[in-house]
This record gives sequence, C-alpha cells and structure tokens, in this order.
Amino acid sequence: MIMISREEAKEKIAAGWFDVWLAFEGLAISQEAIRNALEGLVARLEDDTRVKTYEKEFLEPVKVENPLKGVKEAWSQVANVRIISKNFAELVQIILEYGPSSIEVIGPKKKELHMGEAQDVLNNVAGIMHRYAAAGMGGGIVVRGKE
Repeated sequence: MIMISREEAKEKIAAGWFDVWLAFEGLAISQEAIRNALEGLVARLEDDTRVKTYEKEFLEPVKVENPLKGVKEAWSQVANVRIISKNFAELVQIILEYGPSSIEVIGPKKKELHMGEAQDVLNNVAGIMHRYAAAGMGGGIVVRGKE
C-alpha cells in the first residue's frame, strides 16, 4: 500500500492535479466481511499507479436491520479516501472501475480539457456500458423517454 504525504499532495494540487474525495459504502452479512472488502478495495486503489492516495478513513461498521428482502441483519461500513490525479481521463476510469458511492472534486476550480482527452473519457464510458450489457448485467442501450 502506497500513500503519499499530505505535503506532497499539496504540491501536486498546487501544480494543477485534481484533488478528489471518494466515499465507498458497503454492506455484508458480517463485520469482518465488510471490513475486509473495504480494506481490500482501498488497498488496491492505493497501489493503482494512475492516482496517488494521501488520506483514508474507515468508519466503524454499523448493524443494519432488514437491509434487503430475506436478510434479517447485515453490517454497513463507509471508507473515505482522498486521492490526486494528474489526468482527467484516468480519474474517470478509476471512478468507473472502483465504483465509489460518492465523489467530490475539491479542486482545481477550473481546468482546461483537450478534446482528445474528452474523447478518451467518452469512449471509456461507452466501452464499459457495452461490456455491462454484453455480460447481462444491465446497462442496456436506452434512449431517454423511450423503451
């Protein structure tokens, strides 16, 4: 697991890198299962060379009664993570692959995006949607307002 210091993150943010807060939420039938799942996910994110992690916090698991039909009780947990990314297209790919529940781009307030990078982002999103549809996991092609 590779984390950078807050000072190194501040330097890169000052140089124009994206500063992003991510929240990951999970639900499992035991405290151990949810803790292991979130810790594993965050560890993989820390090792991902496309971004740099500089802060993480795991909230305590909370017992949830009747979270899903047929499930009497489960455990919910949240992990908050701060990352920086130099490249917007790679940041979008990270979001698609790791699936955070919530995202906040802290900075920069303004960033120029070249058309080639915008095109890469859109092609990545389209590719993932088609993989979901091909795998039978939903994500079928739907036009808004029509079936």
